This record gives sequence, structure tokens and C-alpha cells, in this order.
Amino acid sequence: MNRPTMEDVALRAGVSRALVSLVMNDSPKVSEEKRQAVEMAAVDLGYRPNLHARNLAQQRTQTIGVLVNDLHNPFFSEVIDGIEAEADRRNMQVLILNGGHHGAREERGIETYLQFQVEGMVLVGTRLDDQQLLAAAENVPLVTVAAGWEHPGVDIVTTDEVAGAALAVEHLVSLGHEAIVHFDGAQNISAAPRRQGYVDAMRRLGLEPRIILTGDSEAAARPACDHLLEISEETTAIFAFNDLLAAGVLDCLNDHQIAVPDHMSLIGYDNTFIAALGHLSITTINQPRVEMGRLAIETVLERIEDGRTEPVRRVLQPELIERDTAAAPPIKTAIASREDTAL
Repeated sequence: MNRPTMEDVALRAGVSRALVSLVMNDSPKVSEEKRQAVEMAAVDLGYRPNLHARNLAQQRTQTIGVLVNDLHNPFFSEVIDGIEAEADRRNMQVLILNGGHHGAREERGIETYLQFQVEGMVLVGTRLDDQQLLAAAENVPLVTVAAGWEHPGVDIVTTDEVAGAALAVEHLVSLGHEAIVHFDGAQNISAAPRRQGYVDAMRRLGLEPRIILTGDSEAAARPACDHLLEISEETTAIFAFNDLLAAGVLDCLNDHQIAVPDHMSLIGYDNTFIAALGHLSITTINQPRVEMGRLAIETVLERIEDGRTEPVRRVLQPELIERDTAAAPPIKTAIASREDTAL
């Protein structure tokens, strides 16, 4: 079956092909009567504009390629909410690919976007190294979100994660905790600054840092939590790398009959929708995910439309969100309390 053409629409509407082209490009030079006639004819015929041909004529694709480290992580999906909202406001199209925690898939995604001739790229939580980022930035304006390093041609939108981790430690100490363990995000790009913020804050407050290498998923919480309960009876608080990990910790502690926050306090990171769920209600550190996505589009368009060439780094400030998983420490540890109950 042959697809309807612009000439078919013009014939059905009783206008010229040039006028149909003006309508399809949303030109203000067309009367409302003619516009409606063309749009009705297009609907009747099932006509869709050839975007590729239009882009070639305009020498623009009006498309941004977004590459996400892991679409299963709500932090990333909430950043995309901001990306899509701002792109829509700017009349830009967004293509989304999932890296799935694999650097090779991210490399293929970059190549795919270059072949599609996107006008810019936004990499959210990328695992690409310096050389790969620079190579991509040589071909197209590039913005990284919550990841990346300062290089010519690469812009960054992030939060002060060192300060965010310090907020978590300071809040727990203000409640009276001293034995605070950090469940580290291991290979996640954000693990290093959050680890640094935790260690610096603990030492500044005269406390000994204790870190368990864990991961960034809910499933990673179980072995770390079980290990902690085996080796430590004095721990009264856990600072988890992110909300997914914190949710897994809650599940593990519940299985061990350790009440949160009565016997163990817990703080997550990101303030995703998971932390706000009523049955979890996790105290956490907020990253303004939607605003980060919005700023990413604004930043890449500064290069595309305004001609900016100097790299920029936009750093947003985190904040503590108090919910129900952090309170003053118990007089006895969770393990001791369970032993007393058994007796």
C-alpha cells in the first residue's frame, strides 16, 4: 500500500503543495480556514510528514539523544521526566536508550545517536571513561548528568554529593548516633563522592568511619546487611548509598526482627518515589531529579542554539528529607534487645 503524499493532501484539501508544506511546518502565514482544511485532509488520508526530509531541508534534526545507565533505577527515570518536559517546551524531540550497566552498550548507543545525527546528547549516570566522553563530544554537544569529569566540550549537571553524604552523617549524629556504617555503592559513579562525604564528616565529628562495599540495587542489600549483623552488635545506624539499597536494608532488618528506627536508624539517598512510599517512608537526601533533567536540556541547547563553547558545571545543592526511618539510638543495640526478649 502506497503512503499518502503531500500532493495527495493538497489535492484532497483543494490547495497547493506549498501551502500544505507551510501547514506542516506550523507557519503563521496560513489562514485558519486553510489550515483546518489541510489538517482534515491529512487525517482523512492518514498522512504523516516525512521528518527526515524536513530535517534535511532545515539542516536540523531537532533531536536530543538521551543515554541512561539504568532505566530500572527510579532516580534515572525521574531525571528523564525533567528532560522530556523541557525538551517538549523547547520543541525538541528526545530519543532514549538504556545502557543497562554495560559500557559496551553505552558505546553502541553513542554510535547509534551519531548515525541518527542527533543535535546533542545527554548521558545520565554514564559509565564511559574520559577518552570515550571526549571522543563523543568532538562530534556533538554533550552533557552528563550525575556523572562525568570536566573536559572541554563536556558539560556537567550534578549535585554536591560530598555535601549530601555529610548531611546524612550530621543528621544521625545530631540524633545521638556514633556507630554509623555506610553501605557503599561500589562501582557506581556516585559512590566515590558519597563515600568521601561520609568519611570526611565522620572524622570531622570525631567518629570512626566503617564502610561495607555493597552495590546500588535492592538485591545488593541482603548480603551486606546479613554480614553487618554477624560482625557488629554496636551499630545503631546505616547510611545507604541510595534509596533502592535502603529499601533492601529495610526488608533485611525486618526479616531479622530489628525494628526501624527503634533499634536501627536508616538513611537513603536520592529521594526517589520509593523513599516516599507510605510503608517505607525512608529518611533520605534529596537530589532535585526533575530540575537536573531540565537543566541538562537547557545546557545542551546553549551550545546548539546560542553557540556557547566553554564547558560549564552546574552543581545543585542536596537537602535532607526527614521521614520515619531515623530516630535517637536505643539504649541497647538491636541484637542485644532481641537476646533480652528471648530470655
